[in-house]
Amino acid sequence: MNIHAEGRILFQGDSVTDAGRDRNQPNHLGEGYVKMIAEKWGNTMTILNRGISGNTSADMAKRWQEDAISLQPDVVTILIGINDTWRSFDAWQDTSVSAFKAIYEQVLKETRDKTNAQIILMEPFVLPWPEDRKEWRSDLDPKIQVVRELAAAYQTGFIPLDGLLNQAGIQYGAATIAADGVHPTATGHALIADIWMDYFQRMCQ
Repeated sequence: MNIHAEGRILFQGDSVTDAGRDRNQPNHLGEGYVKMIAEKWGNTMTILNRGISGNTSADMAKRWQEDAISLQPDVVTILIGINDTWRSFDAWQDTSVSAFKAIYEQVLKETRDKTNAQIILMEPFVLPWPEDRKEWRSDLDPKIQVVRELAAAYQTGFIPLDGLLNQAGIQYGAATIAADGVHPTATGHALIADIWMDYFQRMCQ
């Protein structure tokens, strides 16, 4: 994959990507893995963060024209889905697998039709801490499977983030990676940054 030096890499998603960014400053990257990637990158590539805390897949889809298509990225990485699961537990919202798939697929279709961007999908994830997060697996696992199926169907890049972070959680302790099972610690964000950089570098070879 050839990405020109002045190209744009866009990161999209929810609070994991948002990481406290100042939305009044279009170039603010937040304090998480996106900022860490930009610091590691060290060249002229433009990195953009348009993650919004609390977003479900439907929320992201509603702003896709403004926050993705209009930016005409060369690469777009999507990490979405945990709030689709979370809302089904704390607000009893209907976040069915079929709806998640339809919304996600529409985003991919629009991206393919209206940009030339390379697409990288990252699995949404949850770690088994606190204890009640284990109950979320029954809802999240089918959504992770949707992301895998869409990555295969659309021949996108794919990062199995749920498996990789849970592997790290086994080794170092889940709370070390994400104190509430969802929002990464500094260690967790650094791990995501390293995972993405390693994947992207291999993708570009």
